[in-house]
Parts: sequence; structure tokens; C-alpha cells
Amino acid sequence: MSGGHGHALYRPGDSAVHRLPAHVKVLALLAFVLVVVATPREHYWAFGAYALLLAGVAAIARVPARVVVARMVVELPFVVFALLMPVVSQGPRVDVLGLSLSEPGLLTGWNILAKGTLGVVASILLAATTDVRGLLAGLQRLRVPDRLVEIASFMIRYADVVAGDMRRMRIARESRGFQARHLGHARVVAQGAGALFVRSYERGERVHLAMLSRGYAGSMPLTATAGAGRADWLRGATLPLAAGVVAVLS
Repeated sequence: MSGGHGHALYRPGDSAVHRLPAHVKVLALLAFVLVVVATPREHYWAFGAYALLLAGVAAIARVPARVVVARMVVELPFVVFALLMPVVSQGPRVDVLGLSLSEPGLLTGWNILAKGTLGVVASILLAATTDVRGLLAGLQRLRVPDRLVEIASFMIRYADVVAGDMRRMRIARESRGFQARHLGHARVVAQGAGALFVRSYERGERVHLAMLSRGYAGSMPLTATAGAGRADWLRGATLPLAAGVVAVLS
């Protein structure tokens, strides 16, 4: 877990949010998400207030809205599922733009979309303001099992390596005139995916042997991190406390 490893999701900065210790931000995110999930779905204005709170955090952290919106593509499967709920759900029906939709399905879809979106945006802000080394060290400070921290560390490090292999394989195919245009090309793509899996597995074996030869005994050394002062905890508690006030008022 050296400090030289960076990640594309992190946006360097010197804002008040960036300076907060990672474990404080992780706990603040968890508390905020719990408040959002506990809010009844019929309290519509409360979710708007939560969105304004996250917008305030993004403004303080100087994270542009276009960056947040671009990274929200990860939520697309949940959006599709939420949009299907009014169509496939049972119960009383209501006409919306000429479509017969289920009232319980509309509420369920809204519940998934609103709470899921708020959670995704909060996670995006955490990733944008916390470097990988600090995040892993923060998880250690929160007494997350070392094995889970190690798995997260290797996953973050080698996801970029595997993505690079995928990019080079795609360029190699295209340089030979291959373009995946129809289902008939699925076999070639599947063969490439299988080759990528074998290559990644073999790389993992070599990395493990290299670690063993350097004295790895099943656990990574702990990374020393600075603790959080009272002012840090107060700043970190601002978001979940404000969300809690909104939940109580709603």
C-alpha cells in the first residue's frame, strides 16, 4: 500500500473535505446513507434536501457537476430496474402519458431511484476526495478485517492492469481488421475474454510467488495514519447530522 499508487477516481485538492481523515469520511458516508435509507419514500421533499446537502459538499470539495454526472453511469442498471417497476408491478393502476402504470410500482421505483442515486453520489464524492492509500489506511483504522483490506488493495491495484490488457487486446484485434459488429463475432470476443482470464490468473500466481519470496506471511504491514481531532469529527458529522435533522422534520 505504497503512496505512489493513484487512481482515476481521485481528484487532488486542498479543500476542507479533502483534508478530513479518511475514516471520518467513511463513517460520515455510512451514517448519511443510513439516514437516507430510513427515510419513508413518501417524504419527497426530504430527498430534495438530501440532494442539496450533497451539492453543498461537492461545492466545498470543488468537484464539478459534470464529473459527478459522468460517473453516475454505474447506477444505470438500478435506473433500468426502477423504470420497469411501475410496468411489471401489480396493484391499482394509474394512467401516465397514456401508459397504465402500477401505483405501488411507481412508489417502489421512486424509492429505488431516489435512495440509490443519493448513495451513489455520496460514494462518488468520497472517492473523488480520498486517495486510495488514505482510504485503505482509514479502513484499517476502523478495524476492518485485514484480509478484506488486502483484497480491496489488490483489486484496486490490478483492476487498472486488467483494463490495460483489455485495451491492448482490443487494439490488437482492430489492427488486424476485426470489428465486433454482430453476434457472429461473439465467439472471437469470448475467446479473448478467456485468454484475458488465463493471463490474469497466471499474473496473480507470479505476484503471489514474488510476495512469498520477499517474506509475505499472510498479512500486509499496517500503514501508520494520523488520528482525527475533535474538529475533524465535528466537520465530518455535519452532513449526517444535517440529514438527520431533515429526516426528523419530514
